[in-house]
Amino acid sequence: MPQRDTLPTKEKILEILRLKGPSLPVRIAREINTDGLFASAFLSELISNKKVKISNMRVGNSPLYFLPGQEDQLENFSEHIKGREREAFDLLKEKSFLKDDEQHPAIRVALRSIRDFAIPFRDSEENIIWRFFKVSQEDFGRVVEEKKSEKDLGIFEGRGDMEEEIPKKVEKPKIIDGPKVKKSVKKKVSTKSDKFFNIVKEFLEKRNMGIVGIEGMSKTDLILKIKSGGEEKTLVAFNKKRINDADLIKAYKKASEYKRKFLVLSKGGALKKLEELIEAAKGLESLEKIE
Repeated sequence: MPQRDTLPTKEKILEILRLKGPSLPVRIAREINTDGLFASAFLSELISNKKVKISNMRVGNSPLYFLPGQEDQLENFSEHIKGREREAFDLLKEKSFLKDDEQHPAIRVALRSIRDFAIPFRDSEENIIWRFFKVSQEDFGRVVEEKKSEKDLGIFEGRGDMEEEIPKKVEKPKIIDGPKVKKSVKKKVSTKSDKFFNIVKEFLEKRNMGIVGIEGMSKTDLILKIKSGGEEKTLVAFNKKRINDADLIKAYKKASEYKRKFLVLSKGGALKKLEELIEAAKGLESLEKIE
């Protein structure tokens, strides 16, 4: 049986993308009158040949496919960016450039998750700088000089304090006596949330688990989307010594929203009563109601 000529189908896909811009595979499949499996196979081949690109961003559970040169059009789908990633996107778009080590840990992770829009490079001092994807790297030096002339040294600070969730202690300015000289001394105060985030991050790195995104962060707990063994899972880390059944249920419900397996971390494990309950559940074959 002669093989089917796939070239016309590939050309049709390219024409669809030229006319309609970044598209989901289900839309492309509908346009070429085939199922999703065949459409994905054609798209994979076009990606291998560097004729089509794929987004890091997901719309639902699917990436977007687009032609080289259509990167700017991805911003039309930015409404699908949620949570911390949305905060990082809005902040970077507003500032154009962000210095990595001056950002809150949650924003630093989020910037690494929005690779379609956040492009990293290093400055002359080897600092990691993030630029908004529509801004040229060549503009960085000009922006720095403009801000220096305006005596605005906070151009890259971003929202490092995350004030809406992490209260920050502010020290009273120290007044240095002298001939009519007063000097305010600012001191950055590490929050418990920052420290806990870094502890969890280090824990995951040692176990070759990567942080994909941040789905919740407060002073008491941290909810992350992680990748472990090639599979995306939900990690709920509690910033306390012992967890109880309510904590376990909270973690289960959060993971159920995304239909993922979940892991739970705490500083000292579970209460004995909860450990016994988990152990009992392992051997439970069924739980039925007597009518």
